[in-house]
Amino acid sequence: MGQPLKDKVALVAGATRGAGRGIAVELGAAGATVYVTGRSTRARRSEYDRPETIEDTADLVTEAGGQGIAVPTDHLDPAQVRALVDRIAEEQGRLDVLVNDVWGGEKLFAWDSPVWEHDLDKGLRLLRLAVETHAITSHHALPLLLRHPGGLVVEMTDGTAEYNRDHYRSSFFYDLAKASVLRMAFSLGHELGPRGATAVALTPGWLRSEMMLDGFGVREDNWRDALERVPHFGISETPRYVGRAVAALAADPDLARWNGESLSAGQLARVYGFTDLDGSRPDAWRYLVEVQDAGKPADPAGYR
Repeated sequence: MGQPLKDKVALVAGATRGAGRGIAVELGAAGATVYVTGRSTRARRSEYDRPETIEDTADLVTEAGGQGIAVPTDHLDPAQVRALVDRIAEEQGRLDVLVNDVWGGEKLFAWDSPVWEHDLDKGLRLLRLAVETHAITSHHALPLLLRHPGGLVVEMTDGTAEYNRDHYRSSFFYDLAKASVLRMAFSLGHELGPRGATAVALTPGWLRSEMMLDGFGVREDNWRDALERVPHFGISETPRYVGRAVAALAADPDLARWNGESLSAGQLARVYGFTDLDGSRPDAWRYLVEVQDAGKPADPAGYR
């Protein structure tokens, strides 16, 4: 396949684990230099208190064939983000791909809890982490990205615009955060398109992130053991799948056709022909509508 992103520079904001790590690694496999940021380092953990670190992600990027550079960054702090972008400008002179994947909200929302019963401080913290961080990062990084034509901004979210329009997503704060990120991509598309860059919103499907696997008490090598308890988990995908979606977008000479759109990993797999690590092409959002939400028995056949 070669390395179509050999001379490209990417910033994956929020690359410690999950989709961010998968994206960073696949950008590296395509040859890119990838700056990976987050608050969990080998010297200090974030409030998540998990073992994954940005240094680990950077090592994986380099092992995949790119150059991984870990930069500890709190994306709620404009000064830290500005320093990060200044460093990229000084070291590389360009930025070709910006992935806004900062989230950090898993422990901050309560399932099916109405806004008047939800912990207000946690809800507002979720919005700051999920929305404000993206705005701060775009504010500081986009002037550098616009120095060269053809840049790509990916706003990572959960759910397509079509799906989220018709479905309540867990809680007021979670729903609002994911809708906001979708709208960010739409707005950025209007601002970047005339200036030679492209912005999209992108969602993975049911992601087998480190935290999801831990929650189900399985590992990546035995994840199917969880199907007895959660049969619909059979449609799930690795973080590398959405990573391959980003790499395919970044290498597409006709990238501008997607500007302002809401996309999914499964949708792009059909367009670009990439697969998940096991050779399958999960189409989780179509599965959710046609099987899970329709109340049918779990059966991913025909959807992966």
